[in-house]
Amino acid sequence: MSKQPAKPASRLHVCYFGTYRANYERNRWMIERLARQNVIVKECHATLWQGLEDREQIASGGWRNPIFWGRFLLAYLKLLWRYLRIGDYDVMVIGYPGQPDVPLAWLLTRLRRKPLVWDIFMSIYLISMERHIDSRSAISSRLIQSVEKFSLMLPDLIIVDTPVYSEWYQKEYNLDPGKIRLVPTGADDREFQPGEEFSDHRLFQCIYYGSYIPNHGVRYIVEAARLLAGQPDIHFVFVGTGPEKEQIESMVRQFGLTSITFHDWMAKNELIQEICHSDVLLGSFGITPQALMTMQHKIHEGLAMAKPIINGDSPLMRRTLVNKKHIYLCERENPESLAEAILTLYRDRELRERLGQNGFTFYQENYQFDKLGAKYAEILRETADLFV
Repeated sequence: MSKQPAKPASRLHVCYFGTYRANYERNRWMIERLARQNVIVKECHATLWQGLEDREQIASGGWRNPIFWGRFLLAYLKLLWRYLRIGDYDVMVIGYPGQPDVPLAWLLTRLRRKPLVWDIFMSIYLISMERHIDSRSAISSRLIQSVEKFSLMLPDLIIVDTPVYSEWYQKEYNLDPGKIRLVPTGADDREFQPGEEFSDHRLFQCIYYGSYIPNHGVRYIVEAARLLAGQPDIHFVFVGTGPEKEQIESMVRQFGLTSITFHDWMAKNELIQEICHSDVLLGSFGITPQALMTMQHKIHEGLAMAKPIINGDSPLMRRTLVNKKHIYLCERENPESLAEAILTLYRDRELRERLGQNGFTFYQENYQFDKLGAKYAEILRETADLFV
């Protein structure tokens, strides 16, 4: 009697739920990765937040305004309406940030006896402390912490970006390590890919791009540029906007620096071209908890593009990448150390090429877009199987 072929496994259905930032890279990439793994993703989303400034204003005490609570109620009524039409699914995932979404999501999944997974990514309580919301509204800060702690108790599984962040959640909230899984953010290497090896332009170009927030430590790049002012071939390009940009531009004028060029955010293809034309990518040099516990998108993107990267040292960097093999690490909040690192790479083309190639190989082995998608999908399938 011939053996019957095994029945193919049914496709995983995921309900992606919440008021998450729909255009944020972490959310977009996680959803796209699942879709590329033959997972059916049903987005159940409603807009609550209207940008970074809006979230900061609400967190600083704006939540007391009745207008906000009307907006809050309307968003969750829309979310519930869409959920009732989403159909069946195997597992629900809450996107980032999802702290206020968790209680409703928990209730809905308990009613359907489905597992609940939360991609918490970053702590909004920690972010609020870095942005000094506690000094503007101590009540708001305590409320954010309480909501986050309560929300972490409810899901069946928590997804985080880095092992250091995982350890922080365990220590801060006494979170069970068995409840946590790691899925790094990576980069969109379908677009961020190696270009020309190294440009032949006359200037040695160092690029910073980002949102000018404290954990990037952009002021230390400016101070390093001041120390390197006697090296006319070394030039800096700053791309982006953010809360500290005016202060940074003021520093550059005060120091009389002509080696720094500012650009607002570019179209993605233009940014990628600018990175290709740069000799070194500059990462994060601040000492905020976020700076020490996360690996910024630009680090992943630089690795994916085989670019030599200079970044501030941290336990996470040491645990993830090998100094002077995959990346060049310098002391944080130390412009002299950063200037020395830039000068070293300026003078050593062979080291730049080695860092770029080793970093690219490491990226392909650990962070490639579809590899992370396969890991994420497998975690969700295993979680869903526990509820069958």
